[in-house]
Amino acid sequence: MSDKTANASPSDPSGRSPVGAEHEELWDRLRRLTAARIGLKRSGASLATGPLLDFQLAHARARDAVHEPLDIGRLTSELAALALPVVEIASDAEDRQRYLMRPDLGRRLSPQAPAALAPHAGAYDIVFVVADGLSARAVQMHAQPVLEGVLPALRADGWRIAPLVIVRHGRVAVGDVIARALGAECVTILIGERPGLTAPDSMGAYLTWQPDAQTTDAQRNCISNIRPEGIGYAEAAFKLAHLLRAMRMQRRSGVQLKDDSDRLLIGQ
Repeated sequence: MSDKTANASPSDPSGRSPVGAEHEELWDRLRRLTAARIGLKRSGASLATGPLLDFQLAHARARDAVHEPLDIGRLTSELAALALPVVEIASDAEDRQRYLMRPDLGRRLSPQAPAALAPHAGAYDIVFVVADGLSARAVQMHAQPVLEGVLPALRADGWRIAPLVIVRHGRVAVGDVIARALGAECVTILIGERPGLTAPDSMGAYLTWQPDAQTTDAQRNCISNIRPEGIGYAEAAFKLAHLLRAMRMQRRSGVQLKDDSDRLLIGQ
């Protein structure tokens, strides 16, 4: 794009370039391709009122998502339809404020959690954990549809699946502790991601093979931006099943395990 079309005319207080309607039509076409805020209208040196109010609303939604509590009763009821026991526990963060201020507490179980998990301990291939993370809304909306897609695929392969575990105020690493407590070879934790200005309800899935106390983030695979406007439920379930099968076959995860599911999806 030339300087003539990229820069606003000094004599035009609206901030629009001399090409006017053609310039605005170009930005309209580009805006339809992305949720990012591009080509925002301006009033002099400032944003126009409309884009400014949209930005402030998106910021408020993202802030609210961080503090929104997880409705464990409703989530438990929805997950119960997946024909697996559901265990409800909490991390060592007593409330939302401590969870946000002390990330380490979200990686540990509450003193009562081991007793709740103990009756379900066994020998499993995998345990699925659902944690509110930084957006309870994300797992409230997306966890059940994704699990509904991936569980039948694993059952068809003969996987031994542990009870589903819901964790209030959980971080990613809390899944490692749960996997060891239940005797699962690998863990997948579905967790609310940090809200952004275009996505306050994005869910991530973190997969780890044989986690232990020394496990690092480099030993995890991640599928991010799970939501209808990002990676849809069917695609996320396919990616999860594919990665888990590869993980069990190669007995590793993280940077040593390449995710080639996109190539397979394109080939379908």
